[in-house]
Amino acid sequence: MPAYAVIGAQWGDEGKGKIIDFLAENAAIIARYSGGNNAGHTVINDAGTFKLHLVPSGICWPHTMNVIGNGVVVDPDILLKEINENNLDPSRLAVSDRAHLIMPYHITLDNLEEERRGDAKLGTTGRGVGPAYVDKVSRQGLRVGELLDPEDLALRLPDIIAFKNEIITKIYGGKPIELEEVFEKTKLWATELAPYIQPVENQIAEALENDGKVIVEGAQGALLDLDHGTYPFVTSSNPTVGGTLTGLGMGPRSYGGVGGVFKAYCTRVGAGPFPTEIHGAEGDAIREQAGEFGVTTGRARRIGWFDAVAGRYSARVNGFDAMIITKLDILDGWDEIKVCVAYEIDGVRTEQFPVDAAMLDRAKPIYEIHPGWTESTRSITEESQLNDGARAYIRRLEELVGVKTKILSTGPRREETLVLEDFLA
Repeated sequence: MPAYAVIGAQWGDEGKGKIIDFLAENAAIIARYSGGNNAGHTVINDAGTFKLHLVPSGICWPHTMNVIGNGVVVDPDILLKEINENNLDPSRLAVSDRAHLIMPYHITLDNLEEERRGDAKLGTTGRGVGPAYVDKVSRQGLRVGELLDPEDLALRLPDIIAFKNEIITKIYGGKPIELEEVFEKTKLWATELAPYIQPVENQIAEALENDGKVIVEGAQGALLDLDHGTYPFVTSSNPTVGGTLTGLGMGPRSYGGVGGVFKAYCTRVGAGPFPTEIHGAEGDAIREQAGEFGVTTGRARRIGWFDAVAGRYSARVNGFDAMIITKLDILDGWDEIKVCVAYEIDGVRTEQFPVDAAMLDRAKPIYEIHPGWTESTRSITEESQLNDGARAYIRRLEELVGVKTKILSTGPRREETLVLEDFLA
């Protein structure tokens, strides 16, 4: 059986966790490939409400194997908290031995750097994700598998922490990290995480060879991609489809489908250009109705109308063959709904998405106005229940983005889902 990727198509927070929980009923493995605990996925089903940051969103299905790939950076304290809170069985969760560790000094450096930037801060979550990826690229990082070799770790840590303390104290004026405290942490992590640490790429390959469906779970969104997003206001990894291959050790021929998850409007957390941002009462109304506050940070999300220019770009970069639209019900009752179909940049109309952040910041949205609908789409599960106004809106988004809609989310719970076409076919 092939693999299926579920990727955030905007600036993150599109509702991927709910979609993956829904799809996982028919999957053998759910595999997370990028990011760290700067991501937050909310899953609501009959078992309760789960706010997950590292554990994949298929964990609520008892038949699934959930794996954290080598492309993820792992804070063991957060992972162990999620394991304990959800009473997870080691036979149902695996962590790649090649995934990199978020260490205490990474969190310290992340927050000190944001403080140094002042008003020019990037708006990171302060979870140490960026500094952990910096160490990975500079070949100074520690990998999860190294926890199982405490003697070697004891030899490496003193030099690493001495170097980090030079930066923390002399550049930022911060408080130094204590070597003994960190080493004691690593021993605790090794003991508690040992049953979960495995070469997960082998499990994924075996599942595919044995006709098991694999759902590949994205974190953040395509427009925050380190290479293809609105740099420098991006995350530190590759949430686009290319990151799935390097982040899990998969080949491109593994895929049977790539789905892009779009909100029926747009949101963004933190700094960075956001052409369709809605200021004032309209944006506040959507934020409050939809509960648009970050799972990881609690920060209020910025609200905007659907940006089809950005959507087309995201579809092209990822090769989407399915659009998955979430939070359609939030638009119920609006007299009119705006959709951005082009930008005006420096007096020139364009339908191309500029990755240059300064140019995007100057972009003025050119809107189409669509009539709203009064009939509720909340909780509908049959296509016949979809009213004409909502149906026309969805069809227009398909035309603008160039991708067919296969799934609609009509509420936060697992069952509040309308399947228009089988994505896992």
